[in-house]
Order: sequence, then structure tokens, then C-alpha cells
Amino acid sequence: MLLLIKNARVYAPEPLGVQDILIANGTIVQMDTHLEVSIKDLPIIDAEGKRVSPGLIDQHIHIAGAGGKDGFSSLTPEVQAADLVRCGCTTTVGLLGTDATIKSLPMLYGKVQALRSSGLSTYMYSGYYGSDTVTITGSIQGDMVYVEPVLGFKIAIADIRSSYPTAMELVRKLREVRTGGLLSQKKGIMHVHLGALKSGMDVLFELVESYHFPIKHISPTHVGRTKDLFEQAIRFAKLGGMIDITTAASKYTDPYKSVIYAIDQGVPIDRLTFSTDGHAGLSAFDSEGAVIGFTKAAIDRNLAEIQHLVRLGGLPMEEALKLNTTNPAANLGLKNKGRIAPGFDADFCFFDEQLQLTDVIAMGKPMMRDGEVLLKPDFV
Repeated sequence: MLLLIKNARVYAPEPLGVQDILIANGTIVQMDTHLEVSIKDLPIIDAEGKRVSPGLIDQHIHIAGAGGKDGFSSLTPEVQAADLVRCGCTTTVGLLGTDATIKSLPMLYGKVQALRSSGLSTYMYSGYYGSDTVTITGSIQGDMVYVEPVLGFKIAIADIRSSYPTAMELVRKLREVRTGGLLSQKKGIMHVHLGALKSGMDVLFELVESYHFPIKHISPTHVGRTKDLFEQAIRFAKLGGMIDITTAASKYTDPYKSVIYAIDQGVPIDRLTFSTDGHAGLSAFDSEGAVIGFTKAAIDRNLAEIQHLVRLGGLPMEEALKLNTTNPAANLGLKNKGRIAPGFDADFCFFDEQLQLTDVIAMGKPMMRDGEVLLKPDFV
């Protein structure tokens, strides 16, 4: 499939000015200030007046649903492809949460393939909260090698629902991730859910400072859950690690404010990412603090926080975009994602002058046009 985008004000995420972009079979093949392409019936999208960025990447989202911490009725539903398109998310990484019994890894794998069939780039982690890491093949290394969508595994620390893993236990799992990554030509990461216990990130610092394990394979999330935890995360980032700020749950302050604070403390913006934790199960409370029901974490908060960074935080658009483009692509080892350049996947978000999302293209296929989602619903 061929497609030509004309007159796009490109943020790659760095600003490149007005460019024409030629796409073939889901890949950017050519860019220039003016392209003359003589192909009969070539589809053309005129992006005049629009800012065009890479599609957004959400590296922590419960695509198959989550929850269950308050019984069966609190299980959350699956994420729908059209809803991801509506908030500019063209690449996701799905994962399990507290539960690996009802919400199983094969179920997650099935949802990955369903979203891929809709045209969205979708990956997954093995594992869940527990240290008895659930896998498809019988090992983390096997999943990395034989299950193409698997980028690593998830585990929880500093949480009463975790298994309180020791540094030695984590080192042994990291060896599987690293070796599996070498064999499968993936980066390989240990994605770490952080709870609110006082131990915080202590065991992760032990991995890096005592066991000297490469920090690039350790990916902590929910770092903005508490102020003390975020101070630890700033230290981790200054050691060279990537830290992930949750936008839809597990936050002590507005996520965009956490980004501004981290930058003020000397953290390079290239070490910060946003993810939603979308469809995580959340309790709803009344004014007296009593639980009155359940809800799910929103999947559109990454886009909202990027907009806040620009409008309220004063960050240039090209810097704000990094949190859901180049930075998560680097963290995940997705070499063809997160940038607008020849050879990269043709994933785009179009914004108007007010930074409202108007159009989405995923792997060269138009998914939203002038605010209308073109993707057919999963069920009618």
C-alpha cells in the first residue's frame, strides 16, 4: 500500500519544518520538503496546517483487562482498538497485573494478536506481580526466543501483593532476559511494578550498584506513586536508568508536574517516559472514603499529559513528545518505532494548532480522519 502525506509540519519528534512523506507497505520510504511522485491513483493526505508527530507508545497497559483485587465483579474489560486510536496510541505493550489465574498469559497473547489484526503494533510481557513468573514456553528465556511479541517480563516489588523478591532472585531472572534478548535480537527488559512500601527501589539499586547488572535492562514503573519513591527514581535516572511515570493511576501529583520537577533536579528528559496503566482496576470512593464501586484507569491520559506539558509546563512540543515516542521506543528496544524518518514504521498523529488530535495513521493505514475513527468496531 502506498500513501503520500503532503505539507506536514513534522515533529520527528524534533521539528523538521514542512515535509512531504512517502509511505510504502507501512514504512516511511522518503521525506523531503517537496516530493513529486508520479503514481496513478496514489492516495494523498494533505496535512497543511497540521503538526505531525510519531504515533504514541504506551508501554504499560492492561489490554486484556485487569483488576480482580475486590472480587470477580471488579475485573476490568479488554481495551478496544478504536479507543486506542482515538487517543493516538499506535503501539502498546500489554501485561498482567496482580492476577495470573483468571487473566492468563495465553489470554493476553490472544489480545495481542487481536490488536495486531486491527493494524496496531502490539507487544507483551511475560510474568505478573509474583516471583513465580508465568510464561508461555516454561521459561522467561524461552518466551523471549520463541514468542515474538514478548519483550521481557514483569514483576512487582515494594507492594504487599508482591512476593518480596531478593536481589539474587532478580539477578537470575535478569540473566534469562539478557540471554533471551541476545538470542532473539531483542533488548530484553525486566518491567518492575513499584508499590508504596518504604523499601521502594532499594533492591533495584542493589542490582545496579552491588551486582553491577546493566541498568538498561531494568524498567521501573509507577515511580510517581509517592514523593519519596519519586526521589529514589530521580537517583535511578541519574545513574542512567529510564523511569516510567504513570498517567492514569498511582500518582501523588499531576504527572506533568513530576516531569518538570525531575528536569529541574537534573534528570535528562531522554530518561523519562509516560504510560497509562490503562484498564487497571481502581476502587471508587464516596466523600467519606468508603468504596462505592469500581472503575478502570483511563487509556487517554498520556496524550492529555503531553498537552499539559506544553500548555501548562511550558515545555516545547518536541520535548514533551519524547515521553511517548523516542524514549519508550529506546527503553523497549523497538528500533523502528518512535521517530519520523525513512526506514521507520509509518505511525503518525496529526494535531491542530490547539494541540487537539485530529488524525491517526498506524503502519501506513489511516485509522482516524478529522476526529472520526475509521477502524471498524470489534463487535457490532
